[in-house]
Amino acid sequence: MEKKPHFTPGPRPQTAGPRPVRDRRLPDRNAKDPNNINEHIRAREVRLVGDNVTPGIYSIQQARAIAEELELDLVEISAQADPPVCKVLDYQKYLYQQKKKAKEIKAKATKVVVKEIRFGPQTDDHDYNFKLKHAIGFLQEGSKVKAYVFFKGRSILFKEQGEVLLLRFANDLEEYGKVEQMPVLEGIRMIIMISPKKK
Repeated sequence: MEKKPHFTPGPRPQTAGPRPVRDRRLPDRNAKDPNNINEHIRAREVRLVGDNVTPGIYSIQQARAIAEELELDLVEISAQADPPVCKVLDYQKYLYQQKKKAKEIKAKATKVVVKEIRFGPQTDDHDYNFKLKHAIGFLQEGSKVKAYVFFKGRSILFKEQGEVLLLRFANDLEEYGKVEQMPVLEGIRMIIMISPKKK
């Protein structure tokens, strides 16, 4: 009688069971998140603060339970403290408020605008006064003025004349701005920088 080959059954393929339902209140830790939250806090005990909680030192389990009971998140706001300080709050709302604050600070940061005014070394009075009027307007709106004399070809021989013109310009703008940089020759241009006076 012929023997049948012995068959050893391999491991049975596992059927994918139902995926565990994750509490939507506990957001996944994102690498960009500035704080550790909920189950991502590694300390054994924390100093708890926040609205509707009794401040004090709690075990991490107690602190998480308090946050869960209030349907809020436990957020580590000072990891360097001993023990770390955690606050009970709505983390998504907290992130939104932080972004809003950052936007407001950015909007308030004054953007420096530099307006350029070009002269020739032998600018006549009519052209000079026209440009002076423009410079006054720029300084009043908070912009810096970069005035320069452009020397074309042999006109570089009149650089002293250009310097006198720029110093006169700065003097005429004394009421509206202050000289940030005295006339300096850069290649074929002599430049002066004037910034607006603080109101």
